[in-house]
Amino acid sequence: MTASTKAIDRHAAAHDASHYLLVPAEVARPGTAQEVADLLVSARDRGLPVTFRSGGTSLSGQGVTAGVLADTRHAFRTADVLDGGARVRVQPGMTVRQVNARLARHGRKLGPDPASEIACTIGGVVANNSSGMACGIEQNTYRTLESLVVVLPSGTVLDTSLADADERLCAAEPELHAGLLALRDRVRADPASVATVERFFAMKNTMGYGINAFLDFDTAVDILTHLIVGSEGTLGFVAEAVFRTVTLHPAATTALAVFGTLREATAALPAIVATGAATVELMDSTSLRLAARADDAPTELRELAIDDHAAFLVEFHGPDAQAAEAARADAAAVFDALPLSLPLRFTTDAAERAALWHIRKGLYTTVAEARAPGTTALLEDVVVPVPTLLDACAGLRDLFAAHGYEDSVIFGHAKDGNIHFMLSERLGEPSGVDRYRAFTDDMVELILGLGGSLKAEHGTGRIMAPFVRRQYGDELYAVMQEVKRLFDPHGILNPGVLLSDDPDSYLRDLKTAPPVEDEVDRCVECGYCEPACPSRDLTLTPRQRIVLRRELRAAELAGDEALAAELRDDYEYAGVQTCAVDGMCQTACPVNINTGDLVRRLRGESASRVAAGAWDAAAAAWGPVSRGGGVALTVADALPAPLVRAATDVGRALLGSDTVPRYDAGLPRGGTRRSPRAAAEPQAVFFAACIGTMFGAEGGGMGSTAAFLALCERAGVEVTVPDGISSMCCGTPWKSKGFHDGHERMSERVLPALLAASRDGELPIVCDAASCTEGLEALRDAAVTAGGDYARLRFVDSVDFAATALLPGLDVVDELPSLVLHPTCSTQRLGVDGALRRVAEAVAADVTVPIDAGCCAFAGDRGLLHPELTASATEREAAEVGALAAEAAAAGTVTAYASANRTCELGMSRATGQRYRHILEVVEEATRPRPAAPAGRPSTR
Repeated sequence: MTASTKAIDRHAAAHDASHYLLVPAEVARPGTAQEVADLLVSARDRGLPVTFRSGGTSLSGQGVTAGVLADTRHAFRTADVLDGGARVRVQPGMTVRQVNARLARHGRKLGPDPASEIACTIGGVVANNSSGMACGIEQNTYRTLESLVVVLPSGTVLDTSLADADERLCAAEPELHAGLLALRDRVRADPASVATVERFFAMKNTMGYGINAFLDFDTAVDILTHLIVGSEGTLGFVAEAVFRTVTLHPAATTALAVFGTLREATAALPAIVATGAATVELMDSTSLRLAARADDAPTELRELAIDDHAAFLVEFHGPDAQAAEAARADAAAVFDALPLSLPLRFTTDAAERAALWHIRKGLYTTVAEARAPGTTALLEDVVVPVPTLLDACAGLRDLFAAHGYEDSVIFGHAKDGNIHFMLSERLGEPSGVDRYRAFTDDMVELILGLGGSLKAEHGTGRIMAPFVRRQYGDELYAVMQEVKRLFDPHGILNPGVLLSDDPDSYLRDLKTAPPVEDEVDRCVECGYCEPACPSRDLTLTPRQRIVLRRELRAAELAGDEALAAELRDDYEYAGVQTCAVDGMCQTACPVNINTGDLVRRLRGESASRVAAGAWDAAAAAWGPVSRGGGVALTVADALPAPLVRAATDVGRALLGSDTVPRYDAGLPRGGTRRSPRAAAEPQAVFFAACIGTMFGAEGGGMGSTAAFLALCERAGVEVTVPDGISSMCCGTPWKSKGFHDGHERMSERVLPALLAASRDGELPIVCDAASCTEGLEALRDAAVTAGGDYARLRFVDSVDFAATALLPGLDVVDELPSLVLHPTCSTQRLGVDGALRRVAEAVAADVTVPIDAGCCAFAGDRGLLHPELTASATEREAAEVGALAAEAAAAGTVTAYASANRTCELGMSRATGQRYRHILEVVEEATRPRPAAPAGRPSTR
């Protein structure tokens, strides 16, 4: 176990997705259940509270503390699929998406389906009793959890799956065991308590402890297991959980049902729910007005004069398209009878379904992006009995108007009576806090008056802890207090969360957001970016890079120069040098932030004039410079590797590790010079990437440039290579380092040449390195933004071009038994992962993309400057590739390894010990014509 009291670690960990902020005294990273037990005993002896944090996506303040923050995301990340997928054993650091990826191969999935599945982890799913859009209460965590391994505050570690688990609990924790049975009998003996519990837990309900366990289970260990569910880290730590899984229904058909009024919509809800629709998502009129502004909104919605309209996003699921369509057809009569304002059309088209879901899921983005700088976005949820849904929505809209919350949207899971709403507030100003208090008081009265619960999905946290007594009454609140005392008599686990006798506790430790800079100000700190970040296990995540900029600004405003200086110093390596600037954070960000843009700007601002001038000079003479890099690698390859490595290590010591790359024996010889190529009737312009000049092909192969040209010739596709190609570059090296002048110089050379070569944009421009294709698009977009006339330039990655233009003209001669594929961050951002897989499947009988595949973080020269970054980023994928290689070796089959970018191939070869090549090299070999057999002798192949 590691523990840190460094300012950068504590302040980075202070932020989660909620609107509360507490800076921990210490950040610990336990690696085993026993280390958690030791931490709890130590914290108790030191008088420090402990809070567990994994994904950090909780919205109600249950993941922050001023004591010890135990980060459990880094070590607890294993999942074992059991019984052919019927069950799964998971540790708390795995995200829901990661677990479901493993289960999908078996046609199964987890029951809980939270919208934050890309980032929320199993620890939070159990701690918050997660549900979601489709699972209701039948398939939520409480209902699908089978057993768990829990670490109690005393340090006792209990596996509730064991046959004698109840006896073990009685022996290790006799007071807890007896107390749970006594509380069971107390609740069951009180008819009023039974009625209250049954009423609230017939709905989605995460308010207070899950005291329905006293009615649902008889033994102390089963009651304990289900009290842990939804306890928000206040009763124990879940080191492992076993779930019963549910059937995966991958096929879906989706439609938007728009009604003239909210009343008409809610009146139709019972009939829609009765059809068996998997999801019925509500959007009010404000939601629809905001959604209609989106570029991909349906035309009929954009043209609708929205007044009091409301809509349901309705979806039917099935194991295949036919089953989903059959379910829709069975419901046709119901939908035909509805008083709809727009024609209803169900669709199975992926793009159309994505556009419809963007209406619903994009609401958070729209409201969060539109909020004023310095305000905090608050996403809340409540639940009411479905018959009172209209009154709840109407009442909330009245409260928004009464308290001056403009453009506050209402949406949610209509079939469950589960409403979400969003507010933006200035929590750093007394007037903002007063308004928030007044609104909350009125909202509590409204929802409880309708027989609802103040929390349905997001957990009680700090935000609703003072209102638990009001919802349940004195008797059941006393039961909950006794639950807490029995489990945690010293009160060390997450104090102030879930239960609070202080009526104003929810107004303390509120997070403020001082304006800093554009990328920072837009961030809502949701954490969706974190699982995709290659530096997440080494230094910082994108969210942490952003919040540390806020923390630095807050320190400056407070005049705490000592803290500000420490944060600046440590941020240089953790925040700037070890960011791969791969843009993968943007693919998951609901407000479209690319933290790499922030880091590139910071690099440019901190770079010396000497470095900027040197890179500008390199842009001016890129032909000789790129060839010189290749020659240097060839010379280095001929020398003893330790000698070259020692020389680079000396340079790194003198000039800095972010300036001088580190040589290792795994680097190849230099590549070949690029040359222009004429064509009589070209179908495309070929922009051979300069990376092939600097880095030679793996194992003495031909490289992607030669492979692409060979494939074009073989498929009968003519391409031209522009004059001056040897001095051209996509501009990525300058952009990634923040050197604007060099980037602009390269743009002025490359774009006019490509415009001419492509016949004024008539021909596509194909590049043989995915990151360079993306770089060319960025080069064009920057020039267009600056007023350049280059919008008609069309860039196509060679993988996409091969899938559409080359494969039809190629014959596979030697099919590979199997191939392991590494999609790159650029193939994902370019949207060509599908094409990459199709090309691979054309030449291999079996193609595997590792579940843990992600950005390798080689990132141009980043893997040479900071090899520890690539090692960390590839660790889990490399382990999976190693297992696949062992399986292939045991079966006696040959496996090839491929990617779509030379530096990524270098990074993956270094990480796995396997020979990664560009997929085009693999295709060239598989389609290479066999040599003709000598006359009179038949071929033996």
